[in-house]
Amino acid sequence: MTDLESRPPFARANLRRRTFVGYLLGGATLAVAADLSLGNPAYAAVPSLPQIPELYDLGDLQTDAARPTANLIRIVINTDGTASFELPRMEVGQGITTSTAMIIAEELDLPVDKVHVSLAPARPELMFNQLTGGSNTTVSTYTPIRVAAAIARNALLGAAAIELGSIVALLTSKEGVITGPTGASVSYADLATKAASPTTQAVSVTLAPRSSFTVIGTPQNRVDALAAVTGRKTFTLDLEIPGALPTMVCRPPTLNGSPRSISNRAQVLAMPGVTHVEAVDTGVAVRAATFGQCIDAVRALVVVWNPGSVEGESDATVLAKLRAAEIPLAVPPIPLLAQTVEAEFTFMFRSSAALEPNCAVADVRADHATVWAGLKAPIVAQTEIAAAVGLPVEKVTVNVVTGGGSFGHKLFNDAAVEAAKISQKMGVPVKLMWHRADEPRQGRVHPMATSRIRATVLLGQVLTFEQRHTSVSTDFGHGLGEMISHNLDKLPTGLGNLGFAETIFTLTQELPYDFGVVTQLLNECDMRFNTGSMRNIYSPDVACANELMVDRLAALTGQDPVAFRLAFLKNSRVKDVLRKVAAVGQWGRSMPAGMAQGVAVHSEYKGATAVLVEIDCRPATVNRPIVNGVTGPRVTKAVIAVDAGLVINPRGLEAQMMGGVSDGIALALTSSLHLRDGHFLEASWDNYFYTREWNAPLDFQCIVMPSTSEQPGGAGEAGVAASVSAVACAYARATGTMPTRFPINHDQLSFTVKPFVPPIPESPTDGLSHTF
Repeated sequence: MTDLESRPPFARANLRRRTFVGYLLGGATLAVAADLSLGNPAYAAVPSLPQIPELYDLGDLQTDAARPTANLIRIVINTDGTASFELPRMEVGQGITTSTAMIIAEELDLPVDKVHVSLAPARPELMFNQLTGGSNTTVSTYTPIRVAAAIARNALLGAAAIELGSIVALLTSKEGVITGPTGASVSYADLATKAASPTTQAVSVTLAPRSSFTVIGTPQNRVDALAAVTGRKTFTLDLEIPGALPTMVCRPPTLNGSPRSISNRAQVLAMPGVTHVEAVDTGVAVRAATFGQCIDAVRALVVVWNPGSVEGESDATVLAKLRAAEIPLAVPPIPLLAQTVEAEFTFMFRSSAALEPNCAVADVRADHATVWAGLKAPIVAQTEIAAAVGLPVEKVTVNVVTGGGSFGHKLFNDAAVEAAKISQKMGVPVKLMWHRADEPRQGRVHPMATSRIRATVLLGQVLTFEQRHTSVSTDFGHGLGEMISHNLDKLPTGLGNLGFAETIFTLTQELPYDFGVVTQLLNECDMRFNTGSMRNIYSPDVACANELMVDRLAALTGQDPVAFRLAFLKNSRVKDVLRKVAAVGQWGRSMPAGMAQGVAVHSEYKGATAVLVEIDCRPATVNRPIVNGVTGPRVTKAVIAVDAGLVINPRGLEAQMMGGVSDGIALALTSSLHLRDGHFLEASWDNYFYTREWNAPLDFQCIVMPSTSEQPGGAGEAGVAASVSAVACAYARATGTMPTRFPINHDQLSFTVKPFVPPIPESPTDGLSHTF
């Protein structure tokens, strides 16, 4: 342990943050690693205050958990002059392979297209350094990757000095070529083996100042964009694994049911292309030559089912259980003349399914298993697969594949574990795909929740603000729970005595206002549902309730919503993003009756976001005809401003914010699941109404705020909470009625429910007739 490591965090916080320790790894070509024990900024000791995330949040916990094993990741300089890096995170469309390539290119003086970033397979030795979530990838990997790249560059410069007969101080590097004072040059390709170290050595390196950056902070197209739009990008279902044939599962009609018996197994086995029919705990699996033949076989199966976990339950019965579990509000003593404002909000079940369906390829043999899937927690997946098939963990290989979206879905390993079980049962490799109808009905959902708020006001000042959030239990069995248990000593005072959900809630929820005595508490109940951490976890619901209440408080005190927020906001960065959207969005401009503006702010993961929207709730818009869609209010304009600290790729951040606004519109207006008699009614995207072209804003602007920060902040989820809140506030102002149930159209069932038996619809034969 170095002297610096032995000091407590508050002592380390004021030391220089650009000098680091790393390693030259022994090998045939140049390979380097970073020592991340010093790899990220330390924060001051956290007092026991209600707003813990202002000083120590979930991102800090993830970064602390990843640091001890960060020296196990490495950058390799190849003999063709390129650099390779296996990223211990999962690319799901958020653009981290691009931003990571940019970071390496910056420190190595290489063109971005000469940096090849792939996804690392499950590596148990990385422990908590291989979990993708919490908007933490760039936050926790930025410094260590820079350290490793800078060490590689120094090694290359040292080898070049020998080759060119010069000293390092007189050399310059640019785009993979090192040039000496005489004009003679040598390429990284020529130096890859010469710069290699025969033994592993500890070295120190000083990182370049931000003022010298030429790649970081410049807009870059994604490195995989062309492959994605031309169909050449490889996802799980594109893999050609020998012997792995299409496989699907006939699933139960109610949530979490299981097969009791198959009445016509022999007949289904005799259907064209079908090779195997086997019962597993989640249903009856069918393997065939094509997915179309799988669909036909699944539809033909006659299965007797055991009951599910929520037989007879509906939205109303679950909501009643939540209300019975709510923690009482307890306003402290207040002056007699103070006014009390209360509200209660309900957030319905929502699907977190991504565009790519749940899928995995598995080949399980007697002595080993290999699985390919999009996995955000591959180490957890490896452990779960090993337990499911009865093999030692070291006999299970888990390969991480780029995913087509996630929204928290791919934090869980449902498809990978299920594919392994099916492969073992059938004795052959399988390529498993969930049908679109499977995901909303049997997959991971965002929990139903209520949020109660009580505030007291006296003479224009908010004296108290209480929030009690009650939710169906959120499953944190994807690695975050273990991370919390392993890092209890690093948590702020008191958090070690909380459960996983309460800890994560406390580390993420931050009310950015000076509202006197503030308390935000979570209670969860009912563990019978398959839940997950949908994008931004608790924040969209919590912030939506908060910001609607802020608008009510502004009205109660006779103030403009923007002026009221600016008067009470604690953080100058939050004030700045609010002022920016108010100016760019022309806050307060005159609008026709039935239209209105709404504004909201959110602070999380050391960043700040503000959103201004305009909404059209006029009858002609609400009742407009939409082919195979749902009508209702339309957001016509959205302006979002984000301060995410040091931004690696502004173009990528803008794309993230556009996605966040789309999420917010859907959560506020249209997207939810309906639970009836133990079934979720939605089945596929044609009746789960996420934001589409017909209700996306025609006018969208994203402002990336300038920042002097030396560190990136969390941005992957930053756009969601403020967006849903702004839409809700705009709707309230346009209609004169504050919405209290979300999405606002939940009580309107806008589709014909598909049958539950058979569990999936037949394959379409008229696809071209549904195009526009």
